[in-house]
Amino acid sequence: MTTEKEQSEVEQLREQPEVQKALKQTGGAAEKAAAEQQQQSPPVETRQKVWIGTYVIALLALGGLYYGLRLNALGVGEQLASVGFVEQYWWLERMRPLLMRLTLGAMAVTVTLAAAKVVDSYVIGRLNDTPTEFNLRRVLRLLVAVVLLLIGLSVLFANWYTAVVSLGLLSLILGFALQTPITSLIGWIYILVRSPYRVGDRIRIGEATGDVIDVGYLDTTLWEFGGQYLSTDHPSGRIIKFPNSDALSNPVYNYSWPLFPYIWNEVKFQVAYDSDFEFIARTMQEVTEAELGESMMENVKIFRELLAHTPVDRLEVRERPAVFFRVSDNTWIEAIVRYLVYPREAGRVKNRLIKTLLERLNAEPERVKFPKSNLR
Repeated sequence: MTTEKEQSEVEQLREQPEVQKALKQTGGAAEKAAAEQQQQSPPVETRQKVWIGTYVIALLALGGLYYGLRLNALGVGEQLASVGFVEQYWWLERMRPLLMRLTLGAMAVTVTLAAAKVVDSYVIGRLNDTPTEFNLRRVLRLLVAVVLLLIGLSVLFANWYTAVVSLGLLSLILGFALQTPITSLIGWIYILVRSPYRVGDRIRIGEATGDVIDVGYLDTTLWEFGGQYLSTDHPSGRIIKFPNSDALSNPVYNYSWPLFPYIWNEVKFQVAYDSDFEFIARTMQEVTEAELGESMMENVKIFRELLAHTPVDRLEVRERPAVFFRVSDNTWIEAIVRYLVYPREAGRVKNRLIKTLLERLNAEPERVKFPKSNLR
């Protein structure tokens, strides 16, 4: 049974956006997990308001210029013709449609940038989820770039039909030439929508293992740990880049699931058949619990309760270490202690456990008989 304090902590975890999203994906307790956050939205910065006001002023100025050209309110052509500058008048008349298109295009660009600034400031900026803000801003920049491209094509060509046909031909050519980048862009959209991993997660995909430090439009960057030069989970100092299309064709192993950010780890020793198994089990249990600490085990217990809202069998998740024995292939008995640990601390915790366990077990050679010399 969980205490009132633990239940409160579980409810606080369930209010976190990434936990709510993970609960929705598992199909458990979706109605409660989808509850909106009650946190106050941050205010819009004064600088953002100044930018929006600048766009409005520019739009008004361009609008006045456009209608002036359309109505020929400036009367420049007639004035030039009246004083004998007929050639300049006809030149201005020929250029006026182009100037009007350029002015209209500038107005469309201004409206697009202003709308993007409003969405960024009043919608994305009010979210309380940094990874979501990061991803939505990238989507917004991509949409703005597409709209600006369409505006540019409409200015260059006389009508939308020509612009759309030109864009279609351009897309067809680029589709064959840039097939892999386009697939990676689709992979980026998949990563954004389905969230197999996010910035900050520790993952393994193919032969690459590391912490995600960037998810771009075309590729993902990992800060590698382990690798060919290390035998532990320590960072190697190298970065790994792979195309986002790999997420569509390879399994992704995520060590940082919001609903349960732990992994199981083991320490095993080989002992003789005539060892004191009860003493070994008790000692390994005590040492491991002391190393993990009571707070760690309480956290695991809280996350285990969170798993009750998913199809995962939480009864298989124990907050305290478990010791068991297994017959080895080389006639020895394997004494194994299994425990839960944060992925980024797995290597350090395992090293400390091995050292402490060996000190405690070696202190009782009559009860713990390790393989040695010619007995191996």
